[in-house]
Amino acid sequence: MTTLASQRCLHHDTREAIARCPECGHFFCRECITEHDERVICASCLKKIAHAAEQPARRLWSLWPVLQGGSGLMLAWLIFYVIGRILLALPDSFHDGTMWQIDFSATQDE
Repeated sequence: MTTLASQRCLHHDTREAIARCPECGHFFCRECITEHDERVICASCLKKIAHAAEQPARRLWSLWPVLQGGSGLMLAWLIFYVIGRILLALPDSFHDGTMWQIDFSATQDE
């Protein structure tokens, strides 16, 4: 087992190492190591830890798009249902085309 005093910094060959990173196991000088969560860690391992903490846990699927799609389908169904009910409420003469014809025989009798 090598002693810390005989080790050199991984990034700076001329500098003496002061600590060993517990994550990657490499030796580093004072400029290359930092304290995080009450332990000394190298900058690259700290970057990996910070990057992992930034990304939220992804769920398999989100409920919001499903709710939006369902709401859209329900709204479309409601609109078509109301239009259908209005069309069914129209009198038969509207569908026959006789509603728009003027009955001149009723006006000539007077």
